[in-house]
Amino acid sequence: MVESNPKRQLVIIGGAEDKEGDCIILRDFMRRAGGTKACIVIITAATELPKEVGENYIRVFERLGAENVRILDTETREDASSSTALEAINKATGVFFTGGDQARITSILKDTEIDAAIHKRFAEGIVIGGTSAGAAVMPDKMIVEGDSQTHPRIETVEMGPGMGFLPGVVIDQHFSQRGRLGRLISALILEPAVLGFGIDENTAMVVTDNQIEVIGEGAVTIVDDSEVTYNNLDEILKDESLAICGAKLHILPHGFKFDLKTRQPILNNRSVANVSVPVGLSNT
Repeated sequence: MVESNPKRQLVIIGGAEDKEGDCIILRDFMRRAGGTKACIVIITAATELPKEVGENYIRVFERLGAENVRILDTETREDASSSTALEAINKATGVFFTGGDQARITSILKDTEIDAAIHKRFAEGIVIGGTSAGAAVMPDKMIVEGDSQTHPRIETVEMGPGMGFLPGVVIDQHFSQRGRLGRLISALILEPAVLGFGIDENTAMVVTDNQIEVIGEGAVTIVDDSEVTYNNLDEILKDESLAICGAKLHILPHGFKFDLKTRQPILNNRSVANVSVPVGLSNT
């Protein structure tokens, strides 16, 4: 039975999540999807090795006791309209997007019957998860590709349409491991969004309606440009450096929470000064 007011839940993983040990993140996804009664559909559109990647996740979820796990291999847009695929989505309690190339996900699935079916089921309360490329596609505008370990520049990132499960934000993955702060800031300035999320490896931001909780061994870096006092986007050429002043930076490790409506960490008795740092970034 579908809840009258179902929660909208996303488990967005920065990549390289543990699949051999305690599997804290995948365990959390499975529990939210129904525990041992979960019916999980693994979408492998991002990868060129769908069987190998999909079977790896089947092994993990079955080890944790999932009742029903299957791969939905969509290599073409025609596959994304098959009756078998639609039936699988309609029966799913959780849908999981694997890593690979995020552009493959949108080119194969976006605006197809499967896309519509997943969004319908998401609104009805199923859990959507994704890792690496599967995390990148969560917003309505995603980072398609871009340079790592660099300062913010217009040419640092290429943006494109995402799947739209968490609109109005920008998400980057493998964040601290690949030094992607510069490209996250660049993407945030280029898009009409005020929040950018950088998710470390083996770390997830779990979204329940308008609240985020961080789980895993790393952190989620949040850039909030809603109160920016200045940026030079209209003054520079493509290969010149971006300047941004007055942005806020939050770095939240395991157990910390964030409110998407107020754009503030939920700290209980903790001091805001411990995790929230106003920043002004300028590169000349």
